[in-house]
Amino acid sequence: MTTLTEKTSATAPGIFEQISSYEHEQVVFCYDKNSGLKSIIAIHNTTLGPALGGTRIWNYKNDAEAIFDVLRLSRGMTFKAAAAGLNLGGGKAVIIGDSQKDKSEALFRRYGKFVNSLNGKYITAEDVGTSTIDMEYIAMETNHVTGVPEAMGGSGDPSPFTAYGTFLGMKAAAKKAYGSDNLSGKKVLVQGIGHVGEVLVRHLIEAGAKVYVSDIFEKRVKDIVEKYKAIPVETENVYDVDMDIYSPCALGATLNDDTLNRLKCSVIAGAANNQLEDEKKHGQMLLDKDIVYAPDFVINAGGLINVASELDGYNRDKVMNDVERIYDRILDIFKIAEQQNFTNQQAAIFIAEKRLRDIANLRSRL
Repeated sequence: MTTLTEKTSATAPGIFEQISSYEHEQVVFCYDKNSGLKSIIAIHNTTLGPALGGTRIWNYKNDAEAIFDVLRLSRGMTFKAAAAGLNLGGGKAVIIGDSQKDKSEALFRRYGKFVNSLNGKYITAEDVGTSTIDMEYIAMETNHVTGVPEAMGGSGDPSPFTAYGTFLGMKAAAKKAYGSDNLSGKKVLVQGIGHVGEVLVRHLIEAGAKVYVSDIFEKRVKDIVEKYKAIPVETENVYDVDMDIYSPCALGATLNDDTLNRLKCSVIAGAANNQLEDEKKHGQMLLDKDIVYAPDFVINAGGLINVASELDGYNRDKVMNDVERIYDRILDIFKIAEQQNFTNQQAAIFIAEKRLRDIANLRSRL
């Protein structure tokens, strides 16, 4: 299996070549010695509006790995917002560090100053390793932040909405694969049981599914197993479990040459971003293997839909209504894929890019 580190080795494209290949508008490198901040903000596309995307803190092995990740993540946010019908662009940020050790008020407030310097072109929110408390610190330095605590007038943690949308998208994928969206008795493996993964596990247990869980943090697995009576799986055995549905909810690129030749499932539906290591190649492999794949940037849009609502005055009922549309959106993608002879990933990108073109053309005539 090719690792992210191997993808960002000395033979990988240079920084500007990568930025050009993904067609980014702007990439900002943020550094502050005193707070220890090392961050990259990537703004991919603002055709539909300001770029909204979360800030991830991760202990990357090197700077090249962080750049590779933020460029892919921000591109995915462009497609996510477009496919979800939001008037927002795509952006993302990463902070290089250990979320268990390196977070501080000073670090996030300094980061908030960098966000503020972009004058609203980029709006941030939570992502892997960050929380509502971190957003509260950022909000001390900029108004261009969402996902702040409800006590501050925000929507709070977006994870439950990401999980609920993923659950609905999974049901739609099950309907395509099995003729019914009933998940009772289905064997579902959730890989990555952070904030989103845990809520998804709860929905699945309530739906009567037989749930397997795996995570790099052993204590987390133990806690979830005890709380929900799920079945633990060692990380090295994830792709060899006999399951109906594989749900990747951690980092990306888990669908690759190695894993796709080992997976025993009929459906892949999870909350992780950039699940396909190679969109074209591995999207086709899924089609050839008759595995129903729910494109990640469509199924996991619930969190973005939730925080985006803060920009116009938070309305939870409207958010829930919009998140529930993910079910039909996934089914529409399956129909277009069949009609156009696309993979499901190609169909999802087709929908997103068509909206981007249509709105760009509309505005050019004003």
